[in-house]
Amino acid sequence: MTPPDPERGALQVAGRRLSFFDFGGPGRPLLALHGHFGEGRTFTRLAGELGDSWRVVAPDQRGHGRSDRSADYSRSGYVEDAAAVLEHLGIRGAVVLGHSLGGVNAYQLAARRPELVDALIVEDIGAEVDDDLSFALSWPHRAPTRSGLLDGLGPSAGYLMDAVREYPDGWGLAFDPQDMNVSQQLLNGDHWDDWLGADCPALLVRGIHSTVLHAEHARRMTARRARTSLVELPAGHTVHDTVPVEFAGAVRGFLHSL
Repeated sequence: MTPPDPERGALQVAGRRLSFFDFGGPGRPLLALHGHFGEGRTFTRLAGELGDSWRVVAPDQRGHGRSDRSADYSRSGYVEDAAAVLEHLGIRGAVVLGHSLGGVNAYQLAARRPELVDALIVEDIGAEVDDDLSFALSWPHRAPTRSGLLDGLGPSAGYLMDAVREYPDGWGLAFDPQDMNVSQQLLNGDHWDDWLGADCPALLVRGIHSTVLHAEHARRMTARRARTSLVELPAGHTVHDTVPVEFAGAVRGFLHSL
């Protein structure tokens, strides 16, 4: 299906610009939250697959894409941003989908602002998080050419193509790796209370080859939380990008069940 042309909107949150894509349409609202290094447009393919039945709204979370950097990458900061986007658009009772960082933000939003969330879709992240993004600190801040930047990014370049930007002083990324490292450190921890803190229907999607969400942990998450189902697809951590058709099918099936 041809992806729709989204409208880009923005709002001010505590003096910061928070940018978002709104794919529009008459359908029910679905808030889609990307992971570290990503941005809202990563969900363009999914918006196209879902069609007019769902209105996908996908923010560039703080420090990513066209949204401003922040001095605060705390859990509460991310959750407040997600709530602010929904309130700005007058949306209550959205389905909230999140990948990785966005997945934790999604289920924490459901636990802390349950009036805003009707259902959850969490892609490849656990109720316990322990990861390290310090490798990104070695990436170049700027390079004189696009190819020079990609060379400097090494094996990571293939995962960062959408984040490459041209600036007045050269080529760089649409985020600061130092911010991402801090954000990940603040994401690490035990979040079981938030995962179990809402009773709305939930779908947990795991990549079979994921090194982030292990099979046993995913099964414990599903067993301990009522109204939660698990789907495993042949992918690594970025399920929506590796197997987009299968991912959209799993999402669509869950949405139809609501």
